[in-house]
Amino acid sequence: MSKSLLEQLPEIVARGRQQAERILESLEGRHRVALQTREWVLPARDAAMPDWVDGLRPQAPDADAWSNRLIYGDNLLAMAALLAGDEHTASLRNRIDLIYIDPPFDSKADYRTKVVLPGVELEQRPTVIEQFAYSDTWSEGTASYLAMITPRLLLMRELLAANGSIYVHLDWHVGHYVKLVMDEVFGKENFVNELIWQGAVGDTSAKNKKFIKSHDTLFFYRKGGVEPVWNDVFQAFSGASDKLYNRQDAGGRYRLAPVDNPGGGGYVYDLGLGEKLPRNGYRMPLATALDWLQKGLLLVEPGKVPGKKLYKNPEGVRCRDVWTDVRSLQSNESIGYATQKPSGLLERVIAASTREDQLIADFFGGSGTTAAVAERLGRRWITSDLGKPACMIMRKRLIDQGARPFLYQAIGDYQLEAAKSTLGRSFRIGDLSGIVLSLFGARPLPAEDNPLRNLGALDEGRRTLVLVDSPNKLTGGATLRRAVALRDSLLGGWDKVVVLGWNFDPAIGQSIDALADPRLEVLVIPPDLLDRLKRGGLERLRLQVRFSSLQYLSLHPVERRPHGDREHLRVRLANYVLLSPEAINLDEANRAKLHRVMNAEPLALIEYWAVDPDYDGEVFRSVWQDYRGNAARGDADPLRVTAEACFAVPYRAGPRRLCVRAVDVFGFEAEVSLDVAEVAP
Repeated sequence: MSKSLLEQLPEIVARGRQQAERILESLEGRHRVALQTREWVLPARDAAMPDWVDGLRPQAPDADAWSNRLIYGDNLLAMAALLAGDEHTASLRNRIDLIYIDPPFDSKADYRTKVVLPGVELEQRPTVIEQFAYSDTWSEGTASYLAMITPRLLLMRELLAANGSIYVHLDWHVGHYVKLVMDEVFGKENFVNELIWQGAVGDTSAKNKKFIKSHDTLFFYRKGGVEPVWNDVFQAFSGASDKLYNRQDAGGRYRLAPVDNPGGGGYVYDLGLGEKLPRNGYRMPLATALDWLQKGLLLVEPGKVPGKKLYKNPEGVRCRDVWTDVRSLQSNESIGYATQKPSGLLERVIAASTREDQLIADFFGGSGTTAAVAERLGRRWITSDLGKPACMIMRKRLIDQGARPFLYQAIGDYQLEAAKSTLGRSFRIGDLSGIVLSLFGARPLPAEDNPLRNLGALDEGRRTLVLVDSPNKLTGGATLRRAVALRDSLLGGWDKVVVLGWNFDPAIGQSIDALADPRLEVLVIPPDLLDRLKRGGLERLRLQVRFSSLQYLSLHPVERRPHGDREHLRVRLANYVLLSPEAINLDEANRAKLHRVMNAEPLALIEYWAVDPDYDGEVFRSVWQDYRGNAARGDADPLRVTAEACFAVPYRAGPRRLCVRAVDVFGFEAEVSLDVAEVAP
């Protein structure tokens, strides 16, 4: 007989502790996980490019100053990197003042992303990395969910400051189980509140013979041991409060609170003002009563028991643990993200548990509400998400509200062995690589020459080596150089090498061009492969799976026009080519719709693009951006970006190294960098 969930819980927590301990032990190693800065975002909402950009000229973020950060990738790895620190940022262990997370809590949720293009609406399934995370989180129902969340909560406790707080937002699906885990991780004595937020109302159908679900739960814990950060927050008085506060004097409206001792055996004394003595004596000593009397806080009337004046606070009533006054997400705030939470909810949490300039983290960033509110309230922030669409939405949202410059980072390249040691579990990449090789028509190389089980040979009339890259990393220039080296040295050399990748570095096109190797081919593995395997099986897919070429971005010639001590740049998008929709996780009907848009208006696939006019080859400083629906553009089009960037920069002699990065509506990135020659005045 299988164990119940309660019987499994101690084992789940123990395994989570072991996993977290392995990660913490690895932080001192040479192969610790690190973050790569993909972009330093200097928000410039106006497509006309205002001159204030001149004040943001440093070649990279100041290593000694804090930069807020948006991180793409597995939050377990992101937290490991933050705990480890690097040459630019010290470890954040015991440094984060508030953590709020809103993790997924419905195993039956449909996490497809709706993509709207001119004339069509598509449904995109999760990326392969998201599929891994989703299947691991729910493979065994709630037990798997708890196995996912436990090591993450343990790492959050390591990051939390001694006087810090954590709020975990859940609902009835898993909330009561997570509460038990949090008691173990943070200590039952550090539990502060179970907060009830009346959010969106559930199914109101009369067929449901039950009470209507209308609330979520937030579990509020502190790290404990020192005085916590706390600021009183207030709710508005109800309409009936005037009846309660039914007296008034020069100090305002007030009500009388009893001063007798309800348990009996209170203080017995006579104030000598003709008052009636309380039956059970006073609850406060005589000195306190006289102090209140002197301050006008004690109302004494002849023949009546005294009462203490409680004035109506103009700020409202101190906040209770049931929040019916925080409105559900309104249409004018919605950015189209399914699990978006209203700003008012985060405003209350942040206002209560932090001071200005303190550091807030949200490791399930979603729509970016935590970062957006923290930015507006003058707090520092870190947010992360595993989904590319979520990171894209957060970046646009922060730019749109004129955020301070922030870093967009990703988990650095790491080998399969490092991922295994970090995550403490098998990723089954070897098995997956074998399936990919089989579908590509390649036979695996012998084990002694193929330790990672990701190399194969293709029988096509010449010796072709096939390398399957890991779905846990970005395929970039380093992988291509390794593939070429293997082609030239392994087993006497090969005529050609084919690299099959899941996720690619944005500059992969330029890496291919730089190698200029006709005996190297790079193809995209269909990201929906796992889902299709579940539905159709390996044999059925052999003739259906196609491995596509990479997408790429092209520009019209960039124009430089000198004007005194400045020069004007004009950058125009020429084309965006997605050579095959097989690279996108779509079903056949949605793929056909995509084809129509690709053929008619390829630039409509671009969601966001940015320009760095002085690219140093390391940190991309996006000093100009545009994105679909940019509110700063008078002609803001929710379905199209502007194809032209015109802006002024300080004059620079000689060529400028200019870089353009674009993100399409599916979250794929592309990059072009080029030297633009100086034009004589």
